[in-house]
Formats: sequence, structure tokens, C-alpha cells
Amino acid sequence: MESGWSEAAANKNTSPSQTGLDQWWLVFKDPELSSLVERAIKANLDLQLAEARIHEARATTRIEAAPLWPEFDATSSFSRTLQSQNSAQIGSTSLSAVSVISNQPMNLYQQGFDASWEIDVFGGTRRSVESAQASFEASIYDRNDVLLTLLGEVASGYIDLRSYQKQLEVTENNLAAQTGTLKLTRARYEGGLASDLDVAQQEAQVASTASQIPTLETSCRQSIHGLGILLGEQPDALSEELSSPAPIPVAPPELPLGLPSELLRRRPDIRRDEKKLAATVANIGVATADLFPKFSLTGATQLQSISVSNLLSEGSLYWTFGPTVTWPIFQGGKIVANIDKANAQRDEALITYQQTILNALEEVENEIVAFSRERERDQYLLEEVSASQRALDLSTELYLGGLKNFLDVLDAQRTLLTSENDLATSQAAVSKDLVALDKALGGGWQGFQYDAKQPLPAVKVLDD
Repeated sequence: MESGWSEAAANKNTSPSQTGLDQWWLVFKDPELSSLVERAIKANLDLQLAEARIHEARATTRIEAAPLWPEFDATSSFSRTLQSQNSAQIGSTSLSAVSVISNQPMNLYQQGFDASWEIDVFGGTRRSVESAQASFEASIYDRNDVLLTLLGEVASGYIDLRSYQKQLEVTENNLAAQTGTLKLTRARYEGGLASDLDVAQQEAQVASTASQIPTLETSCRQSIHGLGILLGEQPDALSEELSSPAPIPVAPPELPLGLPSELLRRRPDIRRDEKKLAATVANIGVATADLFPKFSLTGATQLQSISVSNLLSEGSLYWTFGPTVTWPIFQGGKIVANIDKANAQRDEALITYQQTILNALEEVENEIVAFSRERERDQYLLEEVSASQRALDLSTELYLGGLKNFLDVLDAQRTLLTSENDLATSQAAVSKDLVALDKALGGGWQGFQYDAKQPLPAVKVLDD
């Protein structure tokens, strides 16, 4: 039996194109859903947090690149010193000697600049920059993965809300019908055509149906609250906007699949782990560079004087310059251990990358099957609702004619309520399965690329 991509490709209602995948929520043709998605992208706090991490990673890249350039430091200082006469023999500077002789506080003025430059002969710094750049790019894909999850949560939460509202409407309609039957049964009882047992059973049925309404109302409110949080708002901010019932978004029959290999470029989690793997490979070069000597050039030029009046004279000039070579001889195996650690981290990242690809393929296969099978179930439930309604009408008619027991009416009422609720749940499940499939295929973030050079949005302070 075929399944997954192969089964979907064989389905005449399946389109192999990627058309519409970048903004898959538009296929539901629900303006309210589209509005919620757009506002969530602008205001969701998890997304803003991910974007802040992009800026952090970008700054880290610049920090790692800084040692490639010489460092210059300007200095300027003033000190006033009184040397202890009892420690005069310890002092070695000219200032100390003068201070001891004069037994007076002395001033020292200094200004100048220092320079140093570690020449990256063996590429340790360059590999460090390469690793930071890969981590920076990984943070961008991490943000895209957060966005992908956000889109799915908004759409699923909205579909859940409309499903609960539909179930609430179904329950209220059934309650109204059952209440009408209760009135009729009481009238028949008063006329001697029904028993008190029939009345009691119908009263119990009405109470059972009514007991489901508070639970569904709670689910509706909680769904609205969840959507409010996703939009960066207070929980009840969307109550007025979303409290009125609306149809469940209908999933189209086409599946925007494409080829399995396209997942490698569409899924941001795969591309993120690819960049993380590149970062760990670069870190091997960083660790290996510690085996070799480091070459530095250092220099300083200063003006020193005990009087500010001749600070700028030629006699106040002081300078030093020279190369420095450092080469670790013995560090207890630390450098080799760091290289081994970097290699192990590279292996871990490679395994994680492979796992992410396999998990992505499995997720898509599962969602294709779930969507296809739930759509079949939805068709059967449509037939079940139609048959249940007909059974209720017939059993009621036969009961009123004295040809059926009242228990048959009760069973038909319960069956109809259950089948109608199951249908509403299934309709929502079909749409949610399509949302999950679009998410698994990596669609949705491409139209909202993030420019890491743009400033961070202002953080909104919630009102009390």
C-alpha cells in the first residue's frame, strides 16, 4: 500500500507545485485568520526574542573579528605622590628619589598611546570569525523556525476556536430541540399518552446536553486568550473581535507538496542545524591554531613630565616597540583535549543534522497520511449526521404514533448530538492537519525574511 509522498502524488487532487506554500493561510480564504497572522508576525514576543538573539549573534561576529585589526589605546593621566622617607631605600624611580629629597608631594603628567597587533598567521582568529558567522546565520534560521511555529499556532488556535463555537452552536440547537421534545412529552403525559418515566428520561437528556455548554464556552474563552498572547496582547484583548461565531476554515483538497529534497532548503530547522554544523567545523580550526606560536607587535609612545609646562618638550618623550612570540610548550594536554572536544562537537552536530532531516521527512509523511485519512473520515461523518437526523425524525414520528418506545427517541437524540459534534471536530481536524502539513513542509516564513541590520523594534510595555 502506498503512503505519504507516493500516495499523495498518485492522488488527482494533489498538486506537486509549491504555489501558495509561502503564504499557505491564504488558501483558507478567511480574512480574520489572515489578519491574526499578520498581527502576530509584528507583535509576537517569542519572535521578538528570537530577533534580539540575531542582533546578539551579529555583535558576537564583530567581536570575534576585532582581533584581526591592530588595537590602539590613548592614555592620559595625572598623579600626585608623596614618598615615605622610611621606605626611600625601596623606591627606584626618579620620581620617588625626587620626592624623598624634597620631602614634598610631586606631580607626574603622562599622555600617549599604545598599540598592539596579534598577527593571525595560523588562522585561529579567522576560524573563530567563521564560526561566529555560521552561528549568526543559524540564529536567523532559528528565528524563521520560531516564525514557522508561530504561524502554525495562530492558525491552529483560530481553527480550534471556530470548532468550539460550532460545537457550541450544535449543542445549543440540540438543546432547543430536546427542550421542545420535553414540552411535548409533558403534554402527552398530562393527556395520559406518555408515562412519567418518559418525562424523567427526557429531563435527564436535556440536563445532560445543557451540561456540555459551560465546558464549550470555557474552551472558546481559553482559545481567545491563547490567540491574544500569540499576538503579544493581554489575554482578553481579542474577546470582542472573536466572540461572534464564524465558520470553521475549510481546507482545500490540493496538497502543496513538491519534492522531498526541497525540504532541505525550505525547512528552517534543517538549515539552522546545517549552519551549526559549519560553526563546529570552524571551531576545530580555532582549537588547532593553539598548537602553533602566536606573533604580536606591541609599541607605546608617551610623554612624561613632573611639570605640565614642559610635558610637550622633546625631553618628555618615551617610546617602546618590539615583536613578541609566544609558543605553548606544556599545558598538561589542554590543547589536544580542546581539539578532541571540538571534533566531538562536530560529530554531535552532524548527527543532530541527520536526525533533523529524518524527523522532517517522518513529520511530512505522517501529516500527509493524517490529512488524507481525516478527509475520508469527514465524508463518512457527513453521511452519519444525515442518517442520524433521519433516524431521530423517524423515531419521534413512530413514538408519537405509539409504535416506538421513548428510549429509541433518546438514543436517536444522543446519536445525533454526538455525530454533529464529531463532524465539527473532524472538519477542524482536516484544516489543522493541512496547517501541520504546511508547517512540516517549511512554508510560511519565506515572505517575511528578517534583515538583521535593521534596528530592534521597541519593546511594548503592557498596561496595568
